[in-house]
This record gives sequence, structure tokens and C-alpha cells, in this order.
Amino acid sequence: MRKLPGLSAMKVFEVVGQTRSFTRAAERLNLTQSAVSKQIKSLEDDIREPLIIRRHHRLELTPAGAALLETVQQAFHDIETSLRGIADKQNRNRLRINVPATFARRWLMPRLGDLRRALPDIDISIGTEAADSLAERGLLDCAIRFGDGEWPTLDASLLMSEEHIVVAAPGLVDGRPLATPGDLAQFTFLHVLSAPDQRYLTWRHWLDAAGFPELDTSHGLEFDVLDLAIEAARAGLGVTIADRSMVAADLAAGTLRQLFDIAVGGHESYWFVTRPRAAASPALAAFRTWLFAQAGRAG
Repeated sequence: MRKLPGLSAMKVFEVVGQTRSFTRAAERLNLTQSAVSKQIKSLEDDIREPLIIRRHHRLELTPAGAALLETVQQAFHDIETSLRGIADKQNRNRLRINVPATFARRWLMPRLGDLRRALPDIDISIGTEAADSLAERGLLDCAIRFGDGEWPTLDASLLMSEEHIVVAAPGLVDGRPLATPGDLAQFTFLHVLSAPDQRYLTWRHWLDAAGFPELDTSHGLEFDVLDLAIEAARAGLGVTIADRSMVAADLAAGTLRQLFDIAVGGHESYWFVTRPRAAASPALAAFRTWLFAQAGRAG
């Protein structure tokens, strides 16, 4: 008989390792914070090794904790993958992916027809739930993530870098003076939120590059996803900063127009994210090849 800690304690440890918080782990597991803390303490006692360093505002993993977390995540993934395979024998070529909502609607959706033609035997399930973590859910096969590429225990490959431009509906700007970026002050600024009370700094970075850092952009409309800001711009409600890749179809169709020949690289990018060893799946490997070809990158 193997002498292993209980699966419940291992699951609690996995969620604590991901959230770095007893409170958030308790919320996800529907347990009390005290129960989560006791499970971790029991696990540490069983293996006679500290796993968690308790800081004032945040938990940190010890080297042993980091190693165990990687092993536990892979083990739970393997178990869930095996169970899914048993329950879904008739559809071994289904890929389940999670992508940001704006990326899904503005970049991936227009290319799904090409995907079906290129990979007709692969069925795709697309989710856009922001909290759907590849690290925590073995059900997912891969994800597109927006960020800096730093996700512990996951493999991330750069798919697409952002290029920020100012866009507006032609009907909003036609006939109005636009000699310099300073003339943007006559329009409503459309912002994207990085948190409920914080905006992305894309307007500030673009104006700095344009040589107009003093322009006041404090007013305007705010949206929690870029897609809504783009839709507001299409409706003539104001001007916004958008990644060129996300508005390429609108620019080609003339429903949006780029204002000024100034483009600024974003501080974050889109990444293709998988678990280690996930590339062994032929369906996933084929999808990765198609995806990177569409993005114009070597996979």
C-alpha cells in the first residue's frame, strides 16, 4: 500500500498554491479559512516538510512546496484527462481552449472557417471565462493568455505582440480638424479597465510617443474589455486605443479609421499556453501549427 496524504489535502494544497491565499482558496473550495489552513498544516506534518511560508499579505511556496505543486497539478491533470478519455471515447479529437473574449471575437472567430477547412477532424470547444485557469482545470487542453508570459508550471510561447493605434468611426472625425494629436481633446476618450478602479495606461503611452503627454484624458467612458471600447468607437461614441490586430477587419472594411501614423508596442502580449508534456497530443500539435501560421509566427 502506498503511504500518501489524502486527496482532499492535496487538492486544497493545489488551490492554495495557485491563489497564494488561504482566503481565496477557501472561497473556491467552499471551505472555511480555518479548514484550509488545517489541511495545509496536516499535509506538512505528514511529509515532515514546510510547504508554505506565511507572509503578512501573501503566502509563498518553499522549494519543496513549489516542486510538490508542479507534481500535484500534473497528477490531477493526468487523472482528469484519463477520466475524460473514458467518458468521451467517441470524440478523441476535441480540443478545449480558453481565450480572452476580445481575442475570441475579433481575431479567432473570423478564422474559424479556415480552421475547419485546415483541420476538419478536430472539434473545438471555446471558452472565454476569465477565471478559467489552465493550471487548475485539467479539462482544458490549451489557452491563449494576455500578459507577460510568466505563468509558473506552464509552458508559454509568444503568439502575438500588441501594436496600439488610435481609431475612430469615420463619421465622427470627418470634417473635424485633426492636425495634431492634441486635437483629440475635442472627442470623448474611450478607456479599457485593467481592474474595477484602474485603467490600462495605453492612452498615456501613446500620447507620450506622440509628443503630447500633457493632454488630459481623465474624462471619458470606461469598459472592462477592449471589445466594448472598440464597439463604442464603431458607434461613433469617441476615440479609443486598440491593438491593430483586433481592429484589422474594421480598418479594412472602413468602419474604423486609424488617426495619425503613430503605433506603440504594448507592454503585454498574447501567449499560447499549455501544460508541460501537453504537446504529445496530435490534435493539439496540429492546432498549434495552424494558430502560429495564422499569427505569422513560427510555432
